[in-house]
Amino acid sequence: MIDLYTAPTPNGYKVSVTLEELELPYQVHSVNLTQAEQKTPEFLAMNPNGRIPVIVDDGFPVFESGAIMIYLAEKAGKLLPTDVQGRSRVIQWLMFQMGGIGPMMGQANVFYRYFPERIQPAIDRYHGEVKRLFGVLDRHLADHEWLADDYSIADIANWCWTRTARWSGVDPEPYEHITRWHRAIAARPAAMRGIAVPQSVDMTTKDEAAVKKIAETARTMVEMGKN
Repeated sequence: MIDLYTAPTPNGYKVSVTLEELELPYQVHSVNLTQAEQKTPEFLAMNPNGRIPVIVDDGFPVFESGAIMIYLAEKAGKLLPTDVQGRSRVIQWLMFQMGGIGPMMGQANVFYRYFPERIQPAIDRYHGEVKRLFGVLDRHLADHEWLADDYSIADIANWCWTRTARWSGVDPEPYEHITRWHRAIAARPAAMRGIAVPQSVDMTTKDEAAVKKIAETARTMVEMGKN
């Protein structure tokens, strides 16, 4: 049994969706980020960086969401090709999310949603970069059903972030090929189960009260340096 230490964030969902898609048995341990549970000595023994998600597989801890996804895919023999070039294609798009989509959308979230002061140049900078990266994805998906040859951990990683575009202040509607790809992944029961672990937080909601509540929680973590 794999132990999953996670919270309802895009990075957390990346691993829970992967586990659901691979049909690997796992036990969920919800980590309360607002209480800094990811900074406790027990958690830091699993991940010295003090971030979720983390898995422990038969006593072996793995941290960093992308590294966890690769580990799980290799363990199950699914969602990651074994041939050198096929594997490389998947990992390239996984790194695209890890190094681009995730950090840029994360910063857009901070300055657009959470930061107590509105710093428009920072908002414009990160919105511009998110839109540029969405353009890269959209052009690629115009000629490809999935990011690599088949559905893979690369699709899961990028979907878990890009599906929350509106939360970052970016309208996803102009990106028709991303929209088609989003719908294809959202139609997968395993993907939908994964984004409800440890609980569902609808970052695509238009309900103002719900948006305010989510933003206030996240703002608290930003101000306390716990995100």
